[in-house]
Amino acid sequence: MRIGIFGVGYVGLVTGACFAEMGNTVTCYDIDRKKISRLRKGEIPIYEPGLEDLVRKNVAEDRLSFTTDVREVVENSFIIFIAVGTPSGRRGEANLEGIFDSAKKIAENMDSYKIVVTKSTVPVGTTERVEEILRENLKDPSIEFDVANNPEFLKEGAAVDDFMYPDRIIVGCKNSRVAEIMKELYAPFSRRGEKLIVMDVRSSEMTKYAANAMLATRISFMNEIARVCEAVGADVESVRKGIGSDPRIGNKFIYPGVGFGGSCFPKDLRALIQTAREAGVKTSLLDSVVRVNEEQRRLFFEKVLTYFGGNLKGRTLGVWGIAFKPKTDDIREAPAVDVMEWALKEGARVKAYDPVAVPNAKARFRGQKGVSFPRGPYEAVKGADALLIFTEWPVFREPDFEKMKKLMKNPAIFDGRNLYTPARVRSLGFDYFPIGRPIDGDGGKL
Repeated sequence: MRIGIFGVGYVGLVTGACFAEMGNTVTCYDIDRKKISRLRKGEIPIYEPGLEDLVRKNVAEDRLSFTTDVREVVENSFIIFIAVGTPSGRRGEANLEGIFDSAKKIAENMDSYKIVVTKSTVPVGTTERVEEILRENLKDPSIEFDVANNPEFLKEGAAVDDFMYPDRIIVGCKNSRVAEIMKELYAPFSRRGEKLIVMDVRSSEMTKYAANAMLATRISFMNEIARVCEAVGADVESVRKGIGSDPRIGNKFIYPGVGFGGSCFPKDLRALIQTAREAGVKTSLLDSVVRVNEEQRRLFFEKVLTYFGGNLKGRTLGVWGIAFKPKTDDIREAPAVDVMEWALKEGARVKAYDPVAVPNAKARFRGQKGVSFPRGPYEAVKGADALLIFTEWPVFREPDFEKMKKLMKNPAIFDGRNLYTPARVRSLGFDYFPIGRPIDGDGGKL
């Protein structure tokens, strides 16, 4: 099929590359000329395993192209996906300006039947508004079109596999014609069994928000359990394994840590809460999920502050991991960023290392004094009074503790991802502070 993509951010680029890989002809549009220029050269603006090779391959084979010409993408496409960003507004609501502007541009250039699909995560009712905007801005009112909603379920760090081998494909539409066309489009991705679920548009929009809210709830629940474990002397890792063995619960998204971040969970939770408020519905549970998540990173920082007697002035903190999760360079709403900011305000020096997120972190902290980005993990702990771990990159799982101890000014580790066995690390002479696990003694406060 001939496919158009509006927006070559994370969702749009993965969607376009994966559709092209299945033999479709895909034209991607964006207003950012620099980004389009880079993509034409095979330069990928985001880090996502497997995506760069996929883009380069399909560009070379003329199935994937990039343009800043609206007319080109609309005229060359039968199905047009809107995959532009929907950032949070002041009240937490999704900013839909990009969605509606895309719909207007599509309508102004539409000269034949099209299916316009909202791929971005959008509040309930957005696709209906897109349909209205299309109708209001058509040059020729006799031109027919259909709309649909097809939310993405991509995990950063595994997005290509998620798209190529999906757990489910949700399509919200109003007629069987669109449903059959979407089934045909997604048939190559369902060869291991039927994955496509068709429903009404509003339910499909809600499904995306409900899914992210459920996963975020599991994370905040486990972090709250971790707090109780610390207080009563239980080990949250044992508790996690115990409850995860129950098939009704499972072991996904029940790992305690410093809280969730990234571009999806925080933003989508806020948008869902705002949608509910506008509909007159209280969201006591979702409000608590957000609050627990915000508190979790603050509690982690308080541990560090307490360890140093409430004074970080002149202290040097090593940081391992800046991205909100492994296999991505995304630092949006990452716990590490907040804690680094707080530490700098308290007068500490921060030496932060991440395998791929350092360029984004340098841009985020540009001009701020006291922060540096060494080339490797051991350089980050050299002369440090403590090491703070935020991201469970594989390279951090089996470090040379003896080397670390020699390099560090003070051997203290605050492990926000429970990477190590407490008894082992403490036996090597470290003050070790994990999440939700028993702490022996006072840890040798300074």
